[in-house]
Parts: sequence; structure tokens; C-alpha cells
Amino acid sequence: MPRTRAMNPELHRQYREILLGLGENPDREGLQDTPQRAAKAMQYLCHGYAQNLKEVVNGALFASDNDEMVMVKDVELYSLCEHHLLPFIGKAHVAYIPTGKVLGLSKVARIVDMYARRLQIQENLTRQIAEAIQQVTDAAGVAVVIEAQHMCMMMRGVEKQNSSMVTSVMLGAFRDSARTRDEFLKLIGRSN
Repeated sequence: MPRTRAMNPELHRQYREILLGLGENPDREGLQDTPQRAAKAMQYLCHGYAQNLKEVVNGALFASDNDEMVMVKDVELYSLCEHHLLPFIGKAHVAYIPTGKVLGLSKVARIVDMYARRLQIQENLTRQIAEAIQQVTDAAGVAVVIEAQHMCMMMRGVEKQNSSMVTSVMLGAFRDSARTRDEFLKLIGRSN
């Protein structure tokens, strides 16, 4: 389980106030423990705030002569929209071109999680992941594509059930070279 901060009693109290504001009785049987559970769940869903890049990578950089694309595809992600506090759920595709060192495979997924487990918009999440991979690896290029469905668009508002959002950030060789970018997009199934 990821490291989280100690339970915040103020957060618990505020969830109780939300129930009252909705016209509910937080003392009824089904809701008696809800404020505490909701506070605990929100802290878990936002545990990325308790993490930093150095701790997540934990020295898992390894010397390598490889100078070809390294990709981790279909990394599940779960985040909360900072505008409505509703989930968005999807997957990230992350690639980089090493320049003397490679990152431990699980660390890519952990970097995705660290930023996803914060209040976010997908556009910023995509950039944060790309810049973190670049910072850690000093890669010749980094590419990140995120595909996600947003509950704020599905459960409320326009209520479009089959819509999804795709964002991308291309740095270095992925931005400068159409050939490199096309190879990445083909490998993730976004190009012919």
C-alpha cells in the first residue's frame, strides 16, 4: 500500500458536513461510518502528494548501451478531475530513447501513478509524466500518450458515455523526428 498521511480528523468532519449539506442524516445506520471511510478513500486516491520523484525512482537507473526506443504500454491510471473531484480512468503509453542509462521497468508505472494520484487535468498529467521521465533519464526524447474516460463528462454535464480524451506530449527526438514519432504512434496503435 502506498505511503499516505495519517488520517485527517478535519477531513472526516468535512465529509460529515457534506452529507448534512446534501440533506442526509450522517447518523443513520448506512452513513454512520461514511465520513471516515470517504476521508480515508480520498487520502488514498490522492496519495501522490505524499510521494516525490527521487523516492519513487529509488536509484533504479541502470547503465545501458541501448539507444533505441524503450516503451511501457497500457499503464492503467486512475485520477481525479480537479474541477469536479470525479474520476478519470485510462491508460498511459510512455516511451523514451536512452542515452546511457535505462529506468527500471516498474518505475515508469510508479511515476505515472505518482502524478495520477493527485487532483489533475489530463493535459497536465501527460506533461508531468513526460518531464519526469526526461528529468530522471536524460533521454534523447520522451513520448507520452494518455487515453482516458472522464466521469465528469459521462455521469453529469453532457453525459456522453462513449467519449474519451487523448493527450500527448512529445519531447526531444519524438518532437523533432516525424519518423521516431510515427514509430511510437504505430507501436501504440494510433497510426497506420
